[in-house]
Amino acid sequence: MAVRALLAALFLLPDGLTVQEFEKLHRELQPPKDEAWLSIPWKTSLLEARDLAAEQKKLILIWSMDGHPLGCG
Repeated sequence: MAVRALLAALFLLPDGLTVQEFEKLHRELQPPKDEAWLSIPWKTSLLEARDLAAEQKKLILIWSMDGHPLGCG
């Protein structure tokens, strides 16, 4: 819901968002602090992940998406 409001404000409102509106939406879009995926030490570099996995003798999970990051499907 908050994402739709943000997109509507960015594209449909002629003056965009006020600072207060932006701060409110920004707070609403933050994930809860207790989300399990936030505790995973994600890597954005495949080479760094590969080296670390080899060092720790662990597997690599590659999360790959197709399409635009805001509407990937």
